[in-house]
Amino acid sequence: MPLADLAESIWYGDAVSSRVARAALAPATALYRLAIGRVNARYDAAPPAPGPIPSISIGNVTVGGTGKTPVSAWFAARLRAAGATPAIVLRGYGDDEVHVHRLLNPDVPVIVEPDRVAAVRTAARGGADVAILDDAFQHRRAARVADVVLISADRWTGAARLLPSGPFREPLESLRRATVVMVTVKAAGADQVAAAVRAVRAVTAAPVVTVDLAPADFVAVATEEHRAPAAWGGRRVLAVSGIGDPAAFHAQLGRLGLLTTPMVFGDHHRYDAPTVAQIAAAAAGQEGVVCTLKDAVKLGPQWPSSAVPLWYLSQTVVPRDGADTLDAMVQAVLAARRSGPSIPDPSR
Repeated sequence: MPLADLAESIWYGDAVSSRVARAALAPATALYRLAIGRVNARYDAAPPAPGPIPSISIGNVTVGGTGKTPVSAWFAARLRAAGATPAIVLRGYGDDEVHVHRLLNPDVPVIVEPDRVAAVRTAARGGADVAILDDAFQHRRAARVADVVLISADRWTGAARLLPSGPFREPLESLRRATVVMVTVKAAGADQVAAAVRAVRAVTAAPVVTVDLAPADFVAVATEEHRAPAAWGGRRVLAVSGIGDPAAFHAQLGRLGLLTTPMVFGDHHRYDAPTVAQIAAAAAGQEGVVCTLKDAVKLGPQWPSSAVPLWYLSQTVVPRDGADTLDAMVQAVLAARRSGPSIPDPSR
């Protein structure tokens, strides 16, 4: 079993084997809790390094699958529309994130640099007046105007287990550092969303907002043709995903009425020629291959012209509630361009 599949089974599985594995990993989890506590204590004792421009951090407390990339892109578009000159700063675990940001916001520069403090300086030298730190909640050296922390309702199980017996990078109580907690929803039902919101509100006084990562259009990779989801009802497709939460993606397709055959790879999977050939062969007889934008930027350049068409499902961020809180935060970031990178928390 691939390592990613094994981790998923341990973290989210209900089988006896999953529960036994979590119990066996409990000592390692206890050590991890001590280690992350010491790291956070060091950060608490040292003020963050101010940058030449204000920053807003988009992060999470779990491993993957919460929607950081589309939410970061959404804030970039909002700030640019309001007159700012944003840059997106990220570590760059895979080239897919860089390409996705450049497709979603072609006029917004993307700085790939593990050192967020240095990256913000690079962004400022390039003419940016605000930096969006993609996946920086745990990278606390760089000062930020606000910390937006994402929790996936689709991945919420009711238990916030730390690594390695669970997917949590930090205890749920770390959400007390957040300016705003954003509960993201792809296909989760109302009860699951409500449970996630209650769990968050139990540990932090920060505002909690809920947003849908909603399906927009199906986009043909080769031609950039857009088709509305309604046109896809009843179609038989091979659904390919190499993302943090493939189950939510496949659930979205099912809710749109597609008849899917799933083909799942690990997060940030690097598609090589043999894998592309394998996917194309598996798609024979289907009406198309549907993937995420994160997968499309890697599959597209290699996709055989003789194979069935390759499409991706675009997504849009749609606030269910808390739009005024998000508006106030955007305005605070805009104001910080004039007053400096450190301002009072606009949500408190």
